Amino acid sequence: MVITITEQELFKVNPTEFLEQAIKDYVANSPNNRFKAFPGEHIWDEPLVGFADGDDSIFWEYKKIIGDFHVTPREAMEIHLKNAACGDEKYLTKVSVISWILPSTYQTRISLRKETVVPSLRWNHTRWQGQDFNFRLTRHMVSLLEGLGYHAVAPELERYWEVRTLPNGPASNWSQRHIAYAAGLGTFSLSDGFITAKGIAIRAGSVVCDLALPLSPRIYQNHLENCLFYRDGSCRRCIERCPVGAITEQGHDKNKCRDFLLREQKEILKRLGREEDYIGRYLGCGLCQTKVPCEARIPPSRKQ
Repeated sequence: MVITITEQELFKVNPTEFLEQAIKDYVANSPNNRFKAFPGEHIWDEPLVGFADGDDSIFWEYKKIIGDFHVTPREAMEIHLKNAACGDEKYLTKVSVISWILPSTYQTRISLRKETVVPSLRWNHTRWQGQDFNFRLTRHMVSLLEGLGYHAVAPELERYWEVRTLPNGPASNWSQRHIAYAAGLGTFSLSDGFITAKGIAIRAGSVVCDLALPLSPRIYQNHLENCLFYRDGSCRRCIERCPVGAITEQGHDKNKCRDFLLREQKEILKRLGREEDYIGRYLGCGLCQTKVPCEARIPPSRKQ
């Protein structure tokens, strides 16, 4: 990517502001952030952006919480530099992470609120076309950082990225939600979703770079703070919304959820006579992310 002199000057003045605006501009202006099935409509609303220290101890904690296979930002950058055969991994001093949240639009959330068993067409297209856009945004940010003279890598797009099947359910070696938590963008929920200032109906992305960036504070007290169930016990709405009982007061059963997505949903859709125009390897779900208090915000406490 060719970087203009003006862009270089703006970046030098305030790197985080420049990078945050670059992400917001891409989301606002890219033609790829438009539904093919719903002409003129955006897939994603304006994103949230956060920054994390790639050497934050929390990334080593993830090796215990998720699994020792989970890659740290420094490991990701060292692998990238080694594969690039530039020798810079020996002199790598600073590693930072840029994380973003892509919120679903109001129209998409409204469409899913009406469903009780399968996702709406807009939600299904958001799952697949929206993730394709997320990957495009990721590549754009890698290219932008490289154009500014830095090394950058997106672990989710690397060949070593994988999803492992564990006894308690699938887990990837670069969890975008955990990266977003480290970057101060939100906390987890009873349903295993990620509750941000723009709610839980989101997707996340990130890149790693060898650039020293000011960090976004984690203003929450713990990793479950934004969830009303864990905060004061006043909400169980996601339990009620799950069509297969995969969410209980004990948490989210990933295996039951995945079995429903991969085995049962298409048969249900067929029985309903609604197969036409759905896309992707599976339909998606997300019922627990709409018609809930945390759909589009961090909900205030109900109990005083």
